[in-house]
Amino acid sequence: MFGIFKKKTEVDKLQIKYEKLMKEWHSLSTVNRSESDKKYAEAEEIAKQIDFIKTGKA
Repeated sequence: MFGIFKKKTEVDKLQIKYEKLMKEWHSLSTVNRSESDKKYAEAEEIAKQIDFIKTGKA
């Protein structure tokens, strides 16, 4: 209840974007392999950004 007004962090926003891309990747994996691969590559880039932020921007 108290989290209603909590602002999302950059990691939270990236995590949501990552999850969305992974869902799209999964649905495309049986239909269009090349588009599926593009979505997976985008998701991996997001995962790298999340990792970079979580490790203290080292």
